[in-house]
Amino acid sequence: MFSDQSLTKALKAHAAQLGFSSCGIARADAHDGRVALGNWLEAGQHGTMDWMETRAGQRAAPQALWPQAQSVIALGMSYAPARDPMRLADAAGIGRISVYAQGADYHDVVKRNLKALARWLVDRAGGELKVFVDTAPVMEKPLGAAAGIGWQGKHTNLVSTEHGSWLFLGCIMTTLDLVPDRPHRDRCGSCDACQRACPTDAFPAPYKLDARRCISYLTIEHKGSIPIEFRRAIGNRIYGCDDCLAVCPWNKFAASARANTAFVARAELAAPELADLLALDDAAFRAVFAGSPIKRIGRDRMVRNACIAAGNSADVRLIPALERLARADSEIVAEAATWALAQLTGPLCAE
Repeated sequence: MFSDQSLTKALKAHAAQLGFSSCGIARADAHDGRVALGNWLEAGQHGTMDWMETRAGQRAAPQALWPQAQSVIALGMSYAPARDPMRLADAAGIGRISVYAQGADYHDVVKRNLKALARWLVDRAGGELKVFVDTAPVMEKPLGAAAGIGWQGKHTNLVSTEHGSWLFLGCIMTTLDLVPDRPHRDRCGSCDACQRACPTDAFPAPYKLDARRCISYLTIEHKGSIPIEFRRAIGNRIYGCDDCLAVCPWNKFAASARANTAFVARAELAAPELADLLALDDAAFRAVFAGSPIKRIGRDRMVRNACIAAGNSADVRLIPALERLARADSEIVAEAATWALAQLTGPLCAE
């Protein structure tokens, strides 16, 4: 084990220079999620995210993915918003995009800085390592808790006493046996604000999420038509949902000034007009969402989401666009547009 505390101190200092708000170290065997992950998958609460099940064995623990790993360096990068994420809740005609997707694609930003930190570590201490940001079968949230950078809150996301619920997570696995930090204790207490805030009751119990009811899952991961029972609750959310994060009391300590400037909201994504979104073709979609994580869902899913928001808007000016989309080749777009028209044009209601 590298008992020299100067290495970990220098590591954390360099991580801060690279834009990471939090950095902690855990042993590679500090978390084994086989039971909890297995129960969640068995209950079908992952919905159509088949990739969660396909690599569940590797996802359960770091050494199941990479047996040579000895330590995990968990890192967080703040994306704390400058304005209230709930401010557009009643803005008819406007689509709400989750805070995390309003700026640059976090996958690119976090991975670039992880690689820079990894090179720094190899230069000073050697060893082998691997870097991970979201797309690999790694459970970053429990590993972050084991490394002491926060705890997994009742909304199942990581919470920090300094940065609230606004952290992008990444990690570096290394063959180096580094001195671990203490795990972070749970600080949720009796608070249930996130549970009460969920528009679709996606939390069957504290610390448990049924993705099939989650607006983030429905508007991002789900490829088919959105179940009718959730459409009214979706409101004007067109990509993700921040409600359970936004109401967390720990956010009062999060300062947007400490957030990475790459994640500052782009003007066209902060409050997009539904009329503009309904008019998108493939080329326009790619142009508008270039460099954004939104690009990966494709034009049809975005327009599907915009149709649902239009149906909830009470804005009859959107009817011509919806009539055109009701004849679209895409089944999910045409079905969502037809539903939206029924909401805007009279007593017929597709509920």
